Amino acid sequence: MRLILLFAAFAAAMSARSLEIFFIDVEGGQSTLIVAPSGQSLLIDAGYADYSGRDADRIADAAKAARIKRIDAVLITHHHSDHEGGVPNLLQRLDVGEFFDPGPSVETSPDQLRAYKAYEQAVANRHRIVVKPGDTIPLKGLTVTVVAAAGARIDKHGEANPFCEGIIPEQNELAENARSAGVVIEYGKFRFADLGDLTPNKETALLCPENRVGNLDLFLTDHHGGVTSKAIYGMAPRVAIMNNGPRKGADPQGWKTVKASPGLEDLWQLHYAAANGEAANVPDTFIANLEEHCSGNYLKVTAEPNGAFTVYNPRNKFSKKYGPK
Repeated sequence: MRLILLFAAFAAAMSARSLEIFFIDVEGGQSTLIVAPSGQSLLIDAGYADYSGRDADRIADAAKAARIKRIDAVLITHHHSDHEGGVPNLLQRLDVGEFFDPGPSVETSPDQLRAYKAYEQAVANRHRIVVKPGDTIPLKGLTVTVVAAAGARIDKHGEANPFCEGIIPEQNELAENARSAGVVIEYGKFRFADLGDLTPNKETALLCPENRVGNLDLFLTDHHGGVTSKAIYGMAPRVAIMNNGPRKGADPQGWKTVKASPGLEDLWQLHYAAANGEAANVPDTFIANLEEHCSGNYLKVTAEPNGAFTVYNPRNKFSKKYGPK
């Protein structure tokens, strides 16, 4: 009888776990750790290489905070060094399962080829899957849907997006950014989107004239808070997270576009943007790292299936709750 009660208590504790999302400070690159209530995990991007393995260390610290010893899947949104560079260091520190990416690199600069070659060598003996729009990444307890990849977008209907009118195409978009793999992660009513470094033109193609993503609770700004399309307003995010560095990302124009999103309750930043001043930075309370040379604090989101979630800033122990739908 006692064993039955203990098992029931353990099962209840496991079912009570929430979805956890760690937005890891990789100094203006990207690395986001998603831990499902089941305990399975997905890492989206791995930050930079080198820096004595700084970014892999910060990912390992987040994994420890999440009480996991293995990362079940890694999605590399695209082949730039601030997204895939940290993979070799990561594999030296953590047990990792499958890799997902949008296919081979299409850029040929020496720096890019160096980063991509290092990535290919690191994953050569691992299970690697090329994703396309409409695919799902298996993660028990969550639905992870690829909505963009390799320059294509998901083929589905959505509601008309009233913010598409008057959008002017951007020029000279970087090819790898435009090929970013973007995903929508759903846990019950809670919905989160990470679109990598998807460019304004590809945002518009995904969201116009129909919003093929749907409404969001949480949105990770594209391209570290760089220039973005007003088409994102159609997703009506409640909260946005900006994965900028002290001197990278949080472009004033992009920052203002995101901040003006209709219905946005709050914008949070991984770093104070040193060049922007008060005009294009949120209040310090909502920033994980204030100094240029910092300890690399993450931002943590804890989400429930009813759509409620909390954002927590370890630097100042400040948290804010956002209610259920």
